[in-house]
Amino acid sequence: MGIINKDRRYKWEYESIGGSSRVRITSGEDIAHLAELDPKMWTVLSCPVNGLEIDEKSLAYMDCDGDGKLRVNDVVCTSKWLTAALKNPDVILEGKGSINLSELNQDTEVGKKLYCSARQIIENLGKKDSVVSLEETKDIAAIFAKTRFNGDGIITESSTDDADLKAVIAAAVSSMGGVMDRSGVVGINAGMIEDFYKALADYAAWQEAAVAAPFGDKTDAAIDAYNALDAKVKDFFMRSKLAVFSPDSAAALDVQTASIASISADNLTGKTEEIAAYPIARITGRPEIDLTSPVNPAWASRFDLIRTVAFEGKTVLTEAEWAAIGAQFASYVAWKNAKAGASVEGLGLEAVKKFIDQDRKTALLDLVAQDAALAEEAANIEMVDKFLHILRDFYRLVRNFVTLHDFYDKDKKVNAIFQSGRLIIDQRECRFCMKVSDMVKHSASAATSGMFLVYCDCTNKTKPGKLTIVAAITVGEVGDLIVGKNAVYYDNAGVEWDAVITKVVDNPISVSQAFWSPYRRMAKAVEDLISKNAADKDAKIMKDATAKINTAPAALPAADASKPAQASSFDIAKFAGIFAAIGMAFGMIGTALTALAKGIFALKWWQLILAFVGVMLVISGPAMVMAWLKLRRRNIAPLLNANGWAVNAASKISIPFGETLTDAAKYPKLKLKDPYARKGIAPWKKFVISMSALVAVLVVLWIFNLLSWAKLPSPLPRYNDVEVVEDVVEVADTTMVEVLPVE
Repeated sequence: MGIINKDRRYKWEYESIGGSSRVRITSGEDIAHLAELDPKMWTVLSCPVNGLEIDEKSLAYMDCDGDGKLRVNDVVCTSKWLTAALKNPDVILEGKGSINLSELNQDTEVGKKLYCSARQIIENLGKKDSVVSLEETKDIAAIFAKTRFNGDGIITESSTDDADLKAVIAAAVSSMGGVMDRSGVVGINAGMIEDFYKALADYAAWQEAAVAAPFGDKTDAAIDAYNALDAKVKDFFMRSKLAVFSPDSAAALDVQTASIASISADNLTGKTEEIAAYPIARITGRPEIDLTSPVNPAWASRFDLIRTVAFEGKTVLTEAEWAAIGAQFASYVAWKNAKAGASVEGLGLEAVKKFIDQDRKTALLDLVAQDAALAEEAANIEMVDKFLHILRDFYRLVRNFVTLHDFYDKDKKVNAIFQSGRLIIDQRECRFCMKVSDMVKHSASAATSGMFLVYCDCTNKTKPGKLTIVAAITVGEVGDLIVGKNAVYYDNAGVEWDAVITKVVDNPISVSQAFWSPYRRMAKAVEDLISKNAADKDAKIMKDATAKINTAPAALPAADASKPAQASSFDIAKFAGIFAAIGMAFGMIGTALTALAKGIFALKWWQLILAFVGVMLVISGPAMVMAWLKLRRRNIAPLLNANGWAVNAASKISIPFGETLTDAAKYPKLKLKDPYARKGIAPWKKFVISMSALVAVLVVLWIFNLLSWAKLPSPLPRYNDVEVVEDVVEVADTTMVEVLPVE
């Protein structure tokens, strides 16, 4: 559909939405000139008609080519049709589902048709005002309930005041089944009228050619019995002929006693099929059935009926007599099989002849023609319903198709057409939730959005199947957002669904969350390492213990009762080495900690703060920078594209805007007492005791000269005179060396 006008002379206004410059659609004139807007400036080029928060009937009306997707050309085509029908296109901005006839532009073809059709609706409904609404147009049956003709080519009893015609219509509906009229009443159309009168004529002709029943009211039952017995009786006559031909085979052709014996132990009422396979009468070698003798019990009831109706007073039945009975039925059966007009048989022959004699076929067809003449006008009534649906929903579609304005609206009550509801999880309310038709396909490209996403399967006991959604977390910490966590989802209609996380797409939530992420990862790594080592050692201990237990009986020597058990000797050298190694390890650790403490306490207080901040930045800085860069690049386009949209422009989620998409729980500042808190020392007392203990430790360290490295020498003289004593000793040693040679 090449309907976009490349002659773009309309002066557009622009605004910044979602980090991009976009055109402003704020008037009916803007909508009327959408054909002149460069397609490259449209935010969306196409979107599906299903799964959006707009009435699917409205979207189907806007889908001009019916391909299941709304495209730029569909939107432009709809805008032209809609604005042509209105005097003032600004009415579109109101988004109302009703129209006053005075607002329709009768100077255009579409406006004139809508005006006439809307006027007919008002008259049919018996209204006194000049306003028609969606509530009225959605019930087509109510509009045509009081009308005689409605343009669908179907007439009902209310289509005429003639009693005879009413009777014919009623008879035709009961015979032919009828079709539903727009008024909601079953009626008939021209084809059914033709079929009805043909059936009347055929049935009457068939009745006139009736063949008398050879056995009265028992004829049909006798025919059924004869047809059921025919093959069996003919089998009897063939067996009798063979017995005449070979008298020695008569016993073999008759009922075999062994066959009866094989089933005699069973319940014979369940052996009807086996018994029916036996001959219908005993084979005596005579080619006739003795009507005074019993016959096969499986066939007795049918045979008795034939015997009563056709062979009353006779004692034997020959093959020729059996064939003659069939010939008596032949003409009657042929007439029955040629039955025509069976659909009107229920009316009775007298009523059929009456309708034929009245011959109101032409009058009925005239009524159908009168009704069909209003087809275009009635179709235009349905066009009013289309117009009102589009009038109500088109501006909202434009705001979400051309600019994505609704998504970036500051009013939290305004949602985009792809925002399907709210997810309550982990003390947060996520406003950005989308329905997902294919979670695997959607999640494959979701990571490129840069958003922290959770996919949830939602179920509701009142609705069949499950609903899959994706929700964006834009505030707070990761917390317990893991697969399997339960939540509650509320759709835009307020229906509550049970939700469970099925997949998590991990991306930064906020800069503050990124600050702590390295520490969380390190803590998790340490926890995993400890768990792994503990598990490995536990497994090794259990393995060794099991092996020793299994090999102990074989490895132990035979016990000698005469020798006392020897106690194991204590290897002091071995344990001395172990203690020395442990001491060395503690010494190295202590030395390292002392060196670290010396370095820290050598710094001034402000240098200590700067050093602490520097260490924190070294650890968390890269994560924060990467998070900041990713948060600035967050984009909803990949999420929409994965749902079948064709997004033409980046739609970023800035850090401030992202904070509006998720609401975290906020509690007032209150001093609340925990009734289950452990009773003990008051907090201020704990603080005093802790500070006192710290001071005592520092004093002890100071007295024993352990803080001398921090220029805090011990007050005890013994620690201050150490150097002097050493000098004296050294002098004494020297003197002794000099005196010895003299002796």
